[in-house]
Amino acid sequence: MPPDGNRPMSKSRSKYVCRECGYESLKWLGRCPSCGNFNAMEEELVLSEPAEKGRGARYFEASFSSEAVVLTQEPQGPQAQDEKERIVTGMSELDRVFGGGLVPGSVTLLGGDPGIGKSTILLQACQAMAQQGKVLYVSGEESPRQIRLRAQRLGVSDPNLLLLSNTELQAVERAVEKEAPRVVIIDSIQTMFDARLNSLPGTVSQIKECASALISLAKTREITFLFIGHMNKEGSIAGPKMLEHMVDTVLYFEGDKNLAYRIIRASKNRFGSTNEIGIFEMGQAGLREVENPSAALLSGKPHGVSGTCTVCILEGTRPILAEIQALLVESRFGSPRRMSTGVEQNRCAMLLAVMEKHLDLKLGTSDAYFNVVGGLRLNEPSSDLALVLAAASSYFNRPVYDEIVAFGEVGLAGELRSVRGVSERIAEAARLGYTSFLVPHTDRPKAPIKGTTVYAVKNIGEAVEIALQPK
Repeated sequence: MPPDGNRPMSKSRSKYVCRECGYESLKWLGRCPSCGNFNAMEEELVLSEPAEKGRGARYFEASFSSEAVVLTQEPQGPQAQDEKERIVTGMSELDRVFGGGLVPGSVTLLGGDPGIGKSTILLQACQAMAQQGKVLYVSGEESPRQIRLRAQRLGVSDPNLLLLSNTELQAVERAVEKEAPRVVIIDSIQTMFDARLNSLPGTVSQIKECASALISLAKTREITFLFIGHMNKEGSIAGPKMLEHMVDTVLYFEGDKNLAYRIIRASKNRFGSTNEIGIFEMGQAGLREVENPSAALLSGKPHGVSGTCTVCILEGTRPILAEIQALLVESRFGSPRRMSTGVEQNRCAMLLAVMEKHLDLKLGTSDAYFNVVGGLRLNEPSSDLALVLAAASSYFNRPVYDEIVAFGEVGLAGELRSVRGVSERIAEAARLGYTSFLVPHTDRPKAPIKGTTVYAVKNIGEAVEIALQPK
């Protein structure tokens, strides 16, 4: 006890919370005992005095119906109309990623790097969504003046669009109760906090509890919520990993913010396909839809230059043409470098090993660089053949014929494996003026396609011999 008789001042303490599963510990652990992930424990400051007693108790009441119904029974009441109608965003590319529009009562998480356009695209979508009902835009990072200036630049001026600049969960709940909006946008979920919890905003417990309360509000009131999420240095959405499991849809904004093109891809979608992408172009008046992605991605493609090849991939149901570039140069270091942008680096290294084995090329002393023009990421294995042809073109310094489009999966034995949607790919490339196609021999079209020449090859040796121009 101090001499003056006063009690010592209480201090804040720290705890460690796993960002993947939410496990809590009083000391740091290299491996989470609950989920087994390494280096997942993050320090979280706990305030000395909770804002309200009863910490840990559930502070919202779920009002879900406890009455079981027959699966095939048609819904009654307002939900019957909601299940048939979706909320359109006014952007066909964004609606395509959602699967036709937003489902009433759904919760979507949109993540992306800072400055890539997350707030911009949702504010643009507010113009069309506000014509279908009230939209509440909750901002925890910008002032109302800043958002108003951006809305004027984007041409968003619907009276049904409401703005709330607050980060407190209870204030958002009161605004939702009062205004009864159809869509609520939270910008961003990491800034929200609940005063009942004695932890700082942005911590794992705050993000988890605030998201849980808002998701319960969305499901019980049939309100569509859109969360904006920050990205961490690992490239994933900041906060606990379970946040992605709690929501219905997870979208990622891809692309370099220094480039014009932006791509929205769904990594999770309970109401549609996860293979669809939306392509946009950043301009002075916001994000503009790219109606013809293939022509946009191939604009400026050089002719008669080695190290480049055109590929046609399938993103969901839509074929898209892209340009793959490769550069092979003699290494100046002891171990050659392998770098790639837009395609997985390990797959590029594997394809180089296949080329060295089955084409008898000396690639062990060459640096290899791969690039997909336009910021597009190629996840489909049908791009293997184009990667091989671009690398061989750079190695021999012989360009690939400009009229050729190549696609096919390459196996470790150098063989070409079948891919899906061959006719759709050929039709899209033919629409843009391409006349020759390199495809796996098992995917040869049953009937000839007018104005096109299809080369069905069995291995990469045949493909390189057909595709490369003579010196």
